[in-house]
Amino acid sequence: MHSSLLVGRQRRFGTLVAGTLLVSGCGFVQTENATGIVGATEPALSETVSASPPSTAPLPPRPADLPLNGIDPCELLTAQQRARLGFDREPLTAAAPGFGNVATCNFRNSTAQVGARLSLVTGESMDVWTSDAARVRATPVEIAGFPALVVRTPELNLACNVAVDVAEGQHVDVLYRNDGANPPPPLHRLCAGAKRVAEAAVTRLKEPSPSKTSSSPSPSPTVKLND
Repeated sequence: MHSSLLVGRQRRFGTLVAGTLLVSGCGFVQTENATGIVGATEPALSETVSASPPSTAPLPPRPADLPLNGIDPCELLTAQQRARLGFDREPLTAAAPGFGNVATCNFRNSTAQVGARLSLVTGESMDVWTSDAARVRATPVEIAGFPALVVRTPELNLACNVAVDVAEGQHVDVLYRNDGANPPPPLHRLCAGAKRVAEAAVTRLKEPSPSKTSSSPSPSPTVKLND
């Protein structure tokens, strides 16, 4: 990928997040309880992410291929999963400008005033986040047995990304953000939220579905996974 293209995508990503945060309302102080759902009691802490070279730590091999083609991101998480994650609003279809308007869905916890954007990126590998042009801090982790990255963007403390390598040239991208809480949750809690959403999404992808079992060579319509 050309570096100029990636820089443009990073700028669009920052603009998208900033716009989302600017229109958010005010809320209560947020914390997480033992189940990982955000509650309201403890003051948020200020965190700063400085620019640093992309991580070069080795990632574990991908245990299997979980192709994302034809899957509707708004149907990926079951109602039970959404409830466990604290999402109490109906999923909303959207697009992620930084990845060529790929299939994307937005989820929201209106009580904690946090939200998540789940994107199924079919035209970019997870390596996009470790390119020299990415200018983010990418920390290797494992999500549901798959190699993944926790991505923190310098000067952006109101959102955190988790990217999961699920197939050749494809990855799941979760952006977890403050969506009106005042003061906002600290960055490490936003990253923890992104990891929980990514874990739920990959766990769901690992289950048998028509998009993975069909032997037909012809393109299939968008797959809606049943709860």
